Amino acid sequence: MPSSAAPTFICLHYWAGSGREWAAVAAALAPDYTCLTPDLGGFGGAPAPAGGYSVQAYAEAVGAFIREQGLSSYILVGHSMGGKIALAFAAQQPAGLRGLALLSPSPPSPEPMTDEERLASLHAYGNPHAAARTLAHITARPLSEALQTQVIEDNLRTTHAAWDAWLLHGSRENILTQMPLITVPAVVIAGDADAVMSPSLHGLETLPHLPPNTPLEIIGGAGHLLPLEAPQEVAALLREFAESLER
Repeated sequence: MPSSAAPTFICLHYWAGSGREWAAVAAALAPDYTCLTPDLGGFGGAPAPAGGYSVQAYAEAVGAFIREQGLSSYILVGHSMGGKIALAFAAQQPAGLRGLALLSPSPPSPEPMTDEERLASLHAYGNPHAAARTLAHITARPLSEALQTQVIEDNLRTTHAAWDAWLLHGSRENILTQMPLITVPAVVIAGDADAVMSPSLHGLETLPHLPPNTPLEIIGGAGHLLPLEAPQEVAALLREFAESLER
């Protein structure tokens, strides 16, 4: 059982994904730490978000989830889209937040994406062949057949409204003015073979806006879907980060 003093990990998933991407990471952290892995509104099995699809609205929903769980000590973990939402939430300086771990995060500035890429992604909605092509593009390590199926299923069950809202609005939001409000320790984790968001992007667009001396941890040979491609390495880095908060 987790220690009563151990913080809980709250893990936010990537765009067109779901909370189940964290299953192997959660298993690797157990029994020492509990991981809560909610589906964000419009993704996975979650209904449309009551407050809308903006980054701030998602951050408010995360806060409501944490209050519902009655948590007094937790670490927020955000992957890709979930990273930008985690940044916005951490800027609220919520009670109980111990630290912030960002995996291949969407930066606080507008996400680098060409108009051509954005249009192609908009047109890819609901297309299983496009989902399979995307999976191949954003991963560097091979996934099991079961995990490949899971990623494609999550892609296809994303609601159209949530899909379009992130591409047209959320990914373009600029929340840089909120970043000085983040005061908790942080860590950024990236794959060196990420074809979507390279480590250099994080070094330029995210790290300068986090607390001083925030480390950038690189996982070799991994792509964008770190919790699926490298769950053991991710869990080890999260465990190390949690333990550093105790020192």
